[in-house]
Amino acid sequence: MRARIAGAVRHARTRLIEWIAVGLGLPESRTPLDWFVRLLFMPPRAGKPDLPRRWARAAFLGLAARWGVLDARSFRSWLWRALVRPPRPRARPDVSRAREAFDHIERWLLPTALFVRGIWRRLEALVDLLPWQRWSDAMERGTERIGHVRWLLPLVTFFGALLWMGVGASPLQAGGQVQFFAFTIAAALIVRRFPGRLPVLILATLSLLAMARYILWRVTETLTFRTPMEAIVGYALFSAEMYTWLIMTFGLIQTAWPLNRTIARLPSDPSTWPTVDIYIPTYNEPLAVVRPAVFAAQGVDWPSSKLRVYLLDDGRRPEFEAFAREAGIEYVTRTDNRNAKAGNINAALKRTHGEYIAIFDCDHVPTRSFLQTTMGTFLRDPKCAMVQTPHHFFSPDPFERNLGTFNRVPNEGKLFYGLVQAGNDLWNASFFCGSCAIISREALEAVGGVAVETVTEDAHTALRLHRKGYTTAYLPTVQAAGLATESLAGHIKQRTRWARGMAQIFRIDNPFLGRGLGLFQRLCYGNAMMHFFYGVPRLIFLVMPMAYLFFQLYFINAAATTIASYVLPYIFLSNIANSRMQGQYRHSFWAEVYESVLAWYIALPTTFAFFSPKHGKFNVTEKGGRVDEGYFDWAVSKPYLVLLGMNVAAFTAGAFRLTFNPNGEGATIIMNMVWTIYNLALLGAAVSVASEAKQVRVTHRISMRVPATLLLADGTTVACMTSDYSTGGLGLELPVEDIELDRGLAVHVTLSRGDRIFHFPARVTRLAGRHLGLQFEALTLDQERQFVQCTFGRADAWLSGDEKPVDDMPLAGFKEVMLMGVEGYARLAQGAMRSVRSLLALDRARY
Repeated sequence: MRARIAGAVRHARTRLIEWIAVGLGLPESRTPLDWFVRLLFMPPRAGKPDLPRRWARAAFLGLAARWGVLDARSFRSWLWRALVRPPRPRARPDVSRAREAFDHIERWLLPTALFVRGIWRRLEALVDLLPWQRWSDAMERGTERIGHVRWLLPLVTFFGALLWMGVGASPLQAGGQVQFFAFTIAAALIVRRFPGRLPVLILATLSLLAMARYILWRVTETLTFRTPMEAIVGYALFSAEMYTWLIMTFGLIQTAWPLNRTIARLPSDPSTWPTVDIYIPTYNEPLAVVRPAVFAAQGVDWPSSKLRVYLLDDGRRPEFEAFAREAGIEYVTRTDNRNAKAGNINAALKRTHGEYIAIFDCDHVPTRSFLQTTMGTFLRDPKCAMVQTPHHFFSPDPFERNLGTFNRVPNEGKLFYGLVQAGNDLWNASFFCGSCAIISREALEAVGGVAVETVTEDAHTALRLHRKGYTTAYLPTVQAAGLATESLAGHIKQRTRWARGMAQIFRIDNPFLGRGLGLFQRLCYGNAMMHFFYGVPRLIFLVMPMAYLFFQLYFINAAATTIASYVLPYIFLSNIANSRMQGQYRHSFWAEVYESVLAWYIALPTTFAFFSPKHGKFNVTEKGGRVDEGYFDWAVSKPYLVLLGMNVAAFTAGAFRLTFNPNGEGATIIMNMVWTIYNLALLGAAVSVASEAKQVRVTHRISMRVPATLLLADGTTVACMTSDYSTGGLGLELPVEDIELDRGLAVHVTLSRGDRIFHFPARVTRLAGRHLGLQFEALTLDQERQFVQCTFGRADAWLSGDEKPVDDMPLAGFKEVMLMGVEGYARLAQGAMRSVRSLLALDRARY
């Protein structure tokens, strides 16, 4: 067996050398060592030219000397010996030790690798045989019970932390450090394959262990600096790292065990159900965006005598008042816009009387099952003040549209509504998100109404409710859907408001201070608020390599190899843990892309709000827009372009130093250049997002497969299935392809809601095989209401929003982000060319 393996290795080695030799135009050799030695060190054979050998030897030995790899003479001496002085006769070098190394590889290393591979496959088979899934299901069934006995998990965590602190603080030499973390990483790679929550906790603990050892090393061995400037730069980096350590720790605690709450049943007698008011606040949104939300709210399944719908118009627009009167809902307005959305809701509280208040942003369309899904939680827990459901978007956000990742990569909000809120719910810390929620009027009035001191009135209101001793709940079932922001500028504007508001709450109503909150409630709220302070740390990470590549400032006082031995295991284990814990809701390395895009814009508002919390005003996110032509947003991308140019200059400076003046610091230069390459990839992805894709649809198409009937003018009926829909039309899948339907032909289509059938007039717009596109004729108000309730308002309309995307693969995520970065530079070049052509066309028009 060993002989067969050795023969296979020798054959593969021979083929590799032949390939290299043919590709480089070099003569074939028996072994790589023979070729290497003959090219660089041995005298030429008789009749063979010596010039290629001299140049190769000069390049190899000269660069080796300049990089500090060899303790050699000066570069001039190497050039003289390699290019001018004829080679001295010398004996053939002794390569026996090298041949022994190759023999060792063939005899021992390869069989060992095969043995380890066999053990790994047996472990995989063991994972498949053991009843891990059954154990996981049993643990999941016990989640709610653990949610009531909340001291159990902290107790286990406490004793585990004591054990790991002892391991994390144990001193190790460099070799021992590498061996210890090699074992830890191997264990993590095995554990991550097991199903259930217990492996997640093990991976989180291993990640915290790696972080603890890294922190201890950073604090005790790397914070001594030669100059005051190095100290400033070094402590700036250390502060940014401290922020990431804190957020990572809080995040692991917050999401370690999400509470997947189930729907609580309502009493069988509807007469005992409470009264509910539905609020739809609006300010400057177009009526076309508001109409579907109103019609869907009217179709919510609840006793009509116990349900009222209110349109809260802060824009005081006559057409909205007329629409409310025609639709049969209540219209509420006020004389001013004080305190924006919070003031609008508080004003309506004084004029309505429902026991519970459901709030929807005017672009969010509720399903008919919203109240029957959420209200049972209030009746089961009398102290429950609020039930929040996810925000689901049926249109792509700027990242998804401009990068082409819609329905393929989880969007920015998926992590929060898929995992973070469920994790908060375990600790009774899920908070109000401004829409798709229902609140008890009694509890809301007990805290003085919706909070008006900050621009994130929703989270601040939930914090006040928890301080008063109320409970909240998060139901992870999607029960409404709305429009995402259409442009990157609008997205940044919205996120900046959130960041400013969270900083204001952290400053004036800090969750770590004051009464009424438990320890883990404080951690959950604190993490949610401190998360939005990532702007400054992210900018520090994007510019830090420049300190060394430009000015040779040593911001970490340690050798590059030592840094790698601590940093790489910490990063590797953190990514494994996050991939397993968050992979269904956020893919690896995408958080860095989101933060790089927003860092510049939220750094100043959060800092300013922290020191001056009373400044800043509420701004409304624009919805329902369109992008007629693709363009590159130069105004938004200016910060990325500046940072990109600085990093390109830093990489160029590093390459120059590495080639001509490394001073024995080749490894340090290479490490900072690799860091710069990573920053360039993130900035390239940010630039790629700034290239706005064309979007001509105002009404977005949404997939839906339900039975429908097509009625032709001659009385023929065709049973078919829907493929998609929007407020302006419908897509159908015909049963056969040979149906002749001319473009512009008037037809009717029927859809059902329960046992009721509704007819809608339409015209044919396209026919491709079995796929038929219809555009609605002018619908009456009743027909428009019926269509919304048959589509957007269906109880199963957004069940696809609960489907979990493909699990994360860290290496695939890294590759995708790197490719996005490269594509960003191509889009930047295209945008520059378009701008130049536009300027030239403008100049020609002037003359």
